[in-house]
Amino acid sequence: MAENYPFPIYFILLIITITRLISTVGKTEQWKSSSSLPIELSSNKISQNLINNPKAIEKASSDYGNLVHDLPAAVFNPTTVNDIVSLIKLSFNSSVPFHIAARGQGHSTRGQAMARDGVVIDMKEFRENNKKNKNVDNIKVFEDTKVGYYVDVGGEELWIDFLYKTLEYGLAPVSYTDYLYLTIGGTLSNAGISGQTFRYGPQISSVHQLDVVTGKGEFVTCSKENNSELFHGVLGGLGQFGIITRARIALEPAPKRVKWVRLLYSDFGAFTKDQERLISMKGINKNSGLDYLEGMLLMHQGPINNWRSSFFPLSDHHRILSLVTQHRVLYCLEIAKYYDHHSENNVNKEIQVLLQGLSYIPGFYYEKNVSFVEFLNRVRSGELKLQSQGLWDVPHPWLNMFIPKSRILDFNSGVFMKIIQKRNITTGPVLVYPMNRNKWDNKMSATIPDDEDDIFYAVGFLHSSGFDNWKAFDAQNREILQYCNDAEIKYKLYLPHYSTQEEWTNHFGPKKWKTFLQRKYEFDPRMILAPGQRIFNNN
Repeated sequence: MAENYPFPIYFILLIITITRLISTVGKTEQWKSSSSLPIELSSNKISQNLINNPKAIEKASSDYGNLVHDLPAAVFNPTTVNDIVSLIKLSFNSSVPFHIAARGQGHSTRGQAMARDGVVIDMKEFRENNKKNKNVDNIKVFEDTKVGYYVDVGGEELWIDFLYKTLEYGLAPVSYTDYLYLTIGGTLSNAGISGQTFRYGPQISSVHQLDVVTGKGEFVTCSKENNSELFHGVLGGLGQFGIITRARIALEPAPKRVKWVRLLYSDFGAFTKDQERLISMKGINKNSGLDYLEGMLLMHQGPINNWRSSFFPLSDHHRILSLVTQHRVLYCLEIAKYYDHHSENNVNKEIQVLLQGLSYIPGFYYEKNVSFVEFLNRVRSGELKLQSQGLWDVPHPWLNMFIPKSRILDFNSGVFMKIIQKRNITTGPVLVYPMNRNKWDNKMSATIPDDEDDIFYAVGFLHSSGFDNWKAFDAQNREILQYCNDAEIKYKLYLPHYSTQEEWTNHFGPKKWKTFLQRKYEFDPRMILAPGQRIFNNN
């Protein structure tokens, strides 16, 4: 470390390491030898918000991934933001600080929202407590002459509820994730990406202001103009600098309907060329161009329609499968164009213009016309179906990556056509779609490839497995990463998970890691928050 950083940064890292050692050695011995809470916590008035019954502990020790299970000492059910402030401040001022993690919907896949032997803040219960209080309105819409429409929304709220509330005003956010039953604070702590990202940026790009409780227990309002280091650090910061309790997010007039189209390709080069063309097209006005673009693989291992959406008509399944047999892999381009009653007469013509000259397989064009909400909430029906079959709460050894545009063809030949075909186990959706670099703010903690390409690709292997075979998928993930390392493909992990600080340093890169360290030392110097990320807490 001393050779890689100038003295001030090395000194900061040394202080952090020493503080971490002092904090954890005694704590680990104390808590692991007893299921009781630290004296400071168990004797404090906020102890009435603590739950340590087996059911609550078990829930807080699991997540959507079902791969990591770390038991906390207790679960904390706040009723106000001040409760969260008090909890973190108590830990910060303790002789032996205890770890704290905020858990929203538990949709992480590698234990990122867990706190082994620490305290998990149940943001879902916080949301439910707020609903019981008629005096609390955590989703408020405003209009400002300078910034336009915006919403103030609690970090514990769900995007689906946020959407429904803003639609009452004829408004909506512009950037989403594919799945809407996630908390505001959860997605903003990562970035929040989907098919809208190429045009509108990740969800963190739409944030005007935040309320954050730092690792010191300080309640801070921050924005680009005020407390900007905290603002930029928290957005995409993996929960390392504070817990988001409120976000001010930009809104735009909401469309009513969506023209939803899928096209099939057998040639990956043509597929990516058309994707890049479509996200680079500049329309005559701001309403021209596509609003959403993603892509996915179709293979024999998985069904033609998957849990993310049922799209292809049953009558065409046979001829699509015949093409899959012929080519081994098909590439599906998925696009959407929003419209309302003012633009409905032109939407078909606009789609035709946008698709003119594309190289998809003739005769394999599919479209739907759906409501705006039905499109955005398209994953929900698949989730409910899987839940009814007992197939939702299974292991999900996911792998999400960002790949430079200049290496995406190599990735296809080495991963999609070799590793995936050789192992023949991939059954969940495999996504691949491009994003524009200029829609991302490098001051924020979220990390994208260092390559100078103006475009990079999001690639997601959204595996589902049994409890007896998830390690085979994990082995495939490791092989994919090893291939990229050997081929010198400078990828970045989205929703990253590493086990060493060296890996985290490589993930952020020297400059961004330096900034990350400085922010950690400033806003959470005792390493209290989000230990499940295993950035500074690798035990």
